[in-house]
Amino acid sequence: MTRQFFQYDPVERFVAGTVGQPGERTFFLQARTGSSITSVVCEKQQVALLAERLNELLDEVNRRSDDENPVPVGPSGALDLEPLESPIDEEFRIGAMALGWNGERDRVVLELHAVAEDESVIPDLDEDAAADDAPDCLRVRMTGQQARDFAARASALVVAGRPPCPFCHLPLEPSGHICPRANGYRRRG
Repeated sequence: MTRQFFQYDPVERFVAGTVGQPGERTFFLQARTGSSITSVVCEKQQVALLAERLNELLDEVNRRSDDENPVPVGPSGALDLEPLESPIDEEFRIGAMALGWNGERDRVVLELHAVAEDESVIPDLDEDAAADDAPDCLRVRMTGQQARDFAARASALVVAGRPPCPFCHLPLEPSGHICPRANGYRRRG
């Protein structure tokens, strides 16, 4: 099967979003430039980790730059809070992510690779896109401001789900849950 390769350079909009109710949400990352839209499915933990790593990468870029601040230290005042754009057609499910900084262009480079049958066949960041044996890939290049804004939205999205149990920190269902720290007694949310 031929590899799908989606590239957004530059990306106009890159956001995390969900479809469904808390506890049953499907998480998506979506890139758009013009009328071209690509949506990929991911796990909630992948969204949280990506937001965290983006902020760490940008903080490190700022730390290493002497007098210049090539990236902002926080999100802009105008965060994108709009829903995912339709149609939301899943291209693939994310299996691996690669993240880097292109100092020549002052851009974050993010590659999202599909779950691969052979996990040893994940190409290096920015490797030739024509490798047919590699998994499907979405490559996004974004400014530091776009990355900060993505991270802020993604972090808010992750915590907007079900509230955690104050005792075991597992998600609470609307009907309560059987808390392992309460010896099997059902706690009400």
